Amino acid sequence: MLKTQEEIIFSYSQNIESVTATIDRTNKQVENFSFLRIGLFLAEITLFVLLLNSADNFWRTFVQICLIIPVVVFAFVVKKQSKLDKEIDYQKQLLWVYQNEWNQLNGLNNGYEDGGLFELANHPYSSDLDIFGNASLYALINRCFTKKGKSLLAKSLSETTNRQNILSRQEAVKEVLNYIDDTFDFRANLHGSDVDKIERIKEQLNNQLGTQLAFVKNPALRIYVKLVPFISVGLLLAAIIFNGILWNILTLYLLINTTWVIAKGSKVNKVYYSFSGGSNLLNGYAETIRWTERYKWKSEYILTLFSFSKPVSDDIKMLAKIIQNFDARLNIVVATVLNAFLLWDLKCCVNLEQWYESSSKDVVAALDQLGDFEEIISLSTLAYNHQDWVFPEIKADFKLEVAEIGHPLIPVNIRISNNFKVENAATVDIITGSNMAGKSTFLRTIGINAILAYTGAPVCAKQMQLSVFKLNTYMRIKDSLNESTSTFKAELNRLKMILDNVVKDKDTFVLIDEMLRGTNSRDKYLGSKVFIEKLIAEKTPALFATHDLQLADLSAEHEETVRNFHFDIQINDGEMKFDYKLKHGACSTFNAAILLKEIGLALN
Repeated sequence: MLKTQEEIIFSYSQNIESVTATIDRTNKQVENFSFLRIGLFLAEITLFVLLLNSADNFWRTFVQICLIIPVVVFAFVVKKQSKLDKEIDYQKQLLWVYQNEWNQLNGLNNGYEDGGLFELANHPYSSDLDIFGNASLYALINRCFTKKGKSLLAKSLSETTNRQNILSRQEAVKEVLNYIDDTFDFRANLHGSDVDKIERIKEQLNNQLGTQLAFVKNPALRIYVKLVPFISVGLLLAAIIFNGILWNILTLYLLINTTWVIAKGSKVNKVYYSFSGGSNLLNGYAETIRWTERYKWKSEYILTLFSFSKPVSDDIKMLAKIIQNFDARLNIVVATVLNAFLLWDLKCCVNLEQWYESSSKDVVAALDQLGDFEEIISLSTLAYNHQDWVFPEIKADFKLEVAEIGHPLIPVNIRISNNFKVENAATVDIITGSNMAGKSTFLRTIGINAILAYTGAPVCAKQMQLSVFKLNTYMRIKDSLNESTSTFKAELNRLKMILDNVVKDKDTFVLIDEMLRGTNSRDKYLGSKVFIEKLIAEKTPALFATHDLQLADLSAEHEETVRNFHFDIQINDGEMKFDYKLKHGACSTFNAAILLKEIGLALN
C-alpha cells in the first residue's frame, strides 16, 4: 500500500524519536559505567591500603587475591563502555540520516553534497535543467557519501545511457526499495567516516603495498619471524631457571632483534602510515559491505556489481585486526617490548603480506562497490519519499507522452501538472505565451523528468512513456567578461554545439527557450525560423518557447512537423491570473502592456 507524504514524514518522526531515546538510554549506561569505574578504582585503593596494614597471614593472602578482582572487572567495564561509545556514534549517524530525510521532505536543504563541483557550463543540458548545484536535481537525489558514489550519481545525471541499462537500473532501484528500512543502516555506517582515509587505503592496496612489502618475502626472514616467539620464551624461561650467563645471552638476543627492527624501520613506516589508525574505520566499512552480502539479490544490475566469488567483509575485518595489532607501535614502551621479544613490526608486515596476496583485489573491488550501492540507494530513497511518482516506460521506438507531469523541484503544494504528447514522428512544437505564464518551467519539467527517467528513477508524473533521447538545451545564455564573449556570441556558440549534435546524433531532443535574445527582432525571427527549419530537415524533435508570434505561423508551411501550444493568462479588472496549463494553438493574450503600466509606462 502506497504511503502519502504526510505518512512518510510521520514515520521519519517516529524513527527520530526512537533513535533519540536509544541514544539517551545508552548515554545513561555509559554514565553508570563511568561511576562504576570510579568505584572500582576506589575499591582497588582501599584493598591496597588493607594489604599494607595486614599481617602476613591468611587475611593478607585473601586481600592479595581480592586485588585482582577490581582490575578484571575494570577491564571488562572499559571494553563494554568502548562498545557502547561506538554504538552511540552509530546511533548519532542514524539519527542524522533520519533527520535529513525529515528535513528535506519539509522543505529544508539536503545535508549531502549538492553536486556543484560537477557542473559544466558547456554541458548539453545540466546548467539549464538545474541538474547540479544549489536547489538542483542532484541535491534532491543525492544520498552518497563516498567519492565514487557521488561521481557515479553525477555521471548518471549527465550522460545518457541505453535503454537496456535504464531498464536494468529500474529493476535494481525497485529491488532495493524492498529493503528501504535497512538502507538507513547502510547509510549510517558510511556517514561521518573518513572518506579520504579510505581512498588512501585503496590507493595503497592498488598501487603501492605489493612493492612496499617485497622486503618480507625473504623465506629466511619469514621462518625466523615465526620462530622468534618460541626462542624468546625459551630463553626467558631458561634464564629464570638456570640464571647466570643466560641473562646476558637473552639481553644480547633482544638487542639484536631490536636493532634489526630499527634497521627495517623506514620500510615498515612506508607500509604502516597509510593504514595507521584505520582499524575502526575498516570495521565500519566491513559492516556496510556485510549489508550488501546479506541479501540474495536478483536484479541483473546488482548481480554484476559482485566481481568477487566469496564474501569480502571477513577479509576487511582481518585487515582491520592486522592494523589494530600494528597500532601497538604507537605506544613506545609496548612497541619496544613487543619488537624485542616478538619482532612485532616485522610480524605484522608478514601477516599483511599474506593477507595482501589472498584478499587485496577483492577488498578494493568491494570498497568500490559501495559507491554503486549508494547511487542505487539514492534513487530508491527518492522513490520511497515520493510514492505518488511513477517509473516511466522506456520505449524502443520514438515516443514521448506524459500525463500529469510536474517539476520535481517545485513543492507539491504549488506544483502544476500538465499533459503532453509528441506524435509518432518528430515535430517542432512552438510554445508561445506571456511572461511568467509557465513556458520555461514546462520545458524544464519535460527535460528534468527525462533525465530522471534515464537514471532508472521514478518521475514526477502520473504516467510517462519515452524513448531514449540525447537532450540539448538552450535556455540560460550568459556573456562572459573573462572570455570576452558577448551574449550574442555565447548564443551562437550554443547553437553551433546543438547543430553539431543534431547532425551527429539522430536521437537528439532539443529544448529552446527564447532564441537569439542578443540581437535585433528581425534577425532574431529569421535566425529562429531557419533554425527550426534545420531541425525539421534533420527530423529532430524540439520544444521551442518564444514570445515571437510570427514563428507560430510556421505551422501553416509545415503542417505535419510544426505544432502550436501556448500558456495564457486571465485578466479580470486589470488583474492577471495564471493557471500554468498547456493549451493547443498559439497564444492570443499577453501581459507586457499590463506589466509596463504597473511601472508607469502606458502603451496606446
